[in-house]
Amino acid sequence: MTRAVALSLAVALALAAGPAAAEHEVFYRFTVLGFVKDARGQPLRGRTVELVRDKTGFSYLGETDAQGFYLVIARLGDESVGERLTLRVARASTKLTARFDPANHADERGTRVDVEGAKLVERSAWFRSTLAKALGDARR
Repeated sequence: MTRAVALSLAVALALAAGPAAAEHEVFYRFTVLGFVKDARGQPLRGRTVELVRDKTGFSYLGETDAQGFYLVIARLGDESVGERLTLRVARASTKLTARFDPANHADERGTRVDVEGAKLVERSAWFRSTLAKALGDARR
């Protein structure tokens, strides 16, 4: 999936409305995004990214684009706050915790995890700015 397709999906989910689209509301969504690069800092295209809900074993898949960017949207509701997740890229993996305010139904929920060689680095403070830039790029 190209970055444009992944980001178009994110935009469509963000703009969905009506009762039938309820599960696409911000309070049913947790986004993990970031960049996958080799040990020299070069982006890796076409890499599968898997996000697994440890509680259920259900997985959500994404793929990196030419810049190594990926975006995976998981279905996590308010009751899922604190839930453990596993992010896998090739042979590397890391554990994440779904952190968000379940009372906040306005702001996007998620985190940023970058892959640098075999090392996965969570940068949750960069999530909102990265998502805003990605959505802005998709609209151009």
